[in-house]
Amino acid sequence: MTDTEHLLDLASLAEAAACLRTLAHPHRLRMVQLLLDGDFTVGELAKSCGIAPHMASEHLGKMRDRGLLAARRDGRKTYYHVAEPGLAGIIRCVENRFGRKKP
Repeated sequence: MTDTEHLLDLASLAEAAACLRTLAHPHRLRMVQLLLDGDFTVGELAKSCGIAPHMASEHLGKMRDRGLLAARRDGRKTYYHVAEPGLAGIIRCVENRFGRKKP
């Protein structure tokens, strides 16, 4: 029998699963990749993802509502940034697993 003291309770795992579902979209993962390098506006993120600004705003709102991102206003522009430091590890895992070139 193994030691299970380190295991999270199911409520915590359910919360983790909800956060991972929020990230589970190519555009959201791309936005997080970008935001790990600095702050960006909705328009900048939309352009980098090749989507309309209103769609980028919807994706950003979902991640902000989950506490993964935060936003700050500077005049008429809103800049987004990573609020959850653990996102760097998740993105690193994704890049390591899926960034390999296929033979």
